[in-house]
Amino acid sequence: MKLLNKFILAFSMALMPIAAQAQDANPAEAASDAVAAGVPAADTAPVVADAAADGEAEAALPEYTQVDVTTADVVGRPEAGGIDFQEQYTDNGIYAKWINNAILLPIIIVISLFVLGLIGWVIVRYNRKANPQASKTTHNTTIEVIWTLVPVLILLGIAYPSLDLLARQFKPAPEGAVTVKATGYQWYWTYTYPDHGGFEIVSNMLKEEKDAGEGERFRTDADGPDLMAVDNRMVVPVGVPIRLQTTAADVIHSFAVPSLWYKLDAVPGRLNEKALTIKKPGVYFGQCSELCGARHGYMPIAIEALPPAQFANWVKAKGGKMPAEIKAEQAAAAAKAKADAASAAAAASEGVDAGAGNDAAAEPGEVDASDKAGVQDAPAVQ
Repeated sequence: MKLLNKFILAFSMALMPIAAQAQDANPAEAASDAVAAGVPAADTAPVVADAAADGEAEAALPEYTQVDVTTADVVGRPEAGGIDFQEQYTDNGIYAKWINNAILLPIIIVISLFVLGLIGWVIVRYNRKANPQASKTTHNTTIEVIWTLVPVLILLGIAYPSLDLLARQFKPAPEGAVTVKATGYQWYWTYTYPDHGGFEIVSNMLKEEKDAGEGERFRTDADGPDLMAVDNRMVVPVGVPIRLQTTAADVIHSFAVPSLWYKLDAVPGRLNEKALTIKKPGVYFGQCSELCGARHGYMPIAIEALPPAQFANWVKAKGGKMPAEIKAEQAAAAAKAKADAASAAAAASEGVDAGAGNDAAAEPGEVDASDKAGVQDAPAVQ
């Protein structure tokens, strides 16, 4: 028994160094070891300072929580009994709704009432009882000129704001816009943020409680309406231009959010792009608007617009970085690479100078030795 205990003790002592190597190094101990090994403290201090600064910055950011649809100030979604466009929350949407309500609808109403009045007048005035003898008039120059010029003028009046709206919709995103790439799959969306580290989120429709499996998340009123709520929303900042790109991985989809006046096809192998700027914080719902298969009707879109500070916190929570941080890191890396290159060049130059100095120091000695040899070898002159 004692022999067995001694064997176990010896075996445990043999494994202790391996276990110690397998443990993660303590940053404080690593810094102490670096100092003890002769590494300058200046090399470790910036790392600690940067970590402390990052921690303070993250602590200063407001905590991100998903917007509750039941309490949100703005929710872009269809309303029961609605006959108009949804309320618009982008400049293009507001302008388009104004064109519809202030120009198109009045023209449509006036023309419809005018045609209806003409039909009623013809029915009453020119029926068989009131007018037994039919008129044989074949044409009227004045009427023909009027019914040619008036429609042309109407179309010109409609064309100007319509073309202006088209130009606004396809205006490129400005410098510094937030880029989001929406990719359509059968039958869900993914959202990629290339300007913020390239992280990606997957968005699926939430099931109802009766359809969800055990432990599976299901839809609540806070998530949004039935068939429109998703598990992960596309999050964007308010008041900042957004460069929204669309593509697809399998079949043609269409990214459509009515309250943002946005609809753009997602085509496999192509990257379409349009810009938009959301004016108010809130949640905006949409759906795929291109027949894409059996579950086409179960491919909702939910966009959550947050103030820039909360958006930055959401990016941090997803493991991403803000563009300013990425640029600062790239600048620091470039500066470090430049400093390393300069140090290497200086070291190489010092090595060359030292070699040249050694050669120069060796040459006089060789000459002296040859001179001495010449003097010794020279014959004596009598």
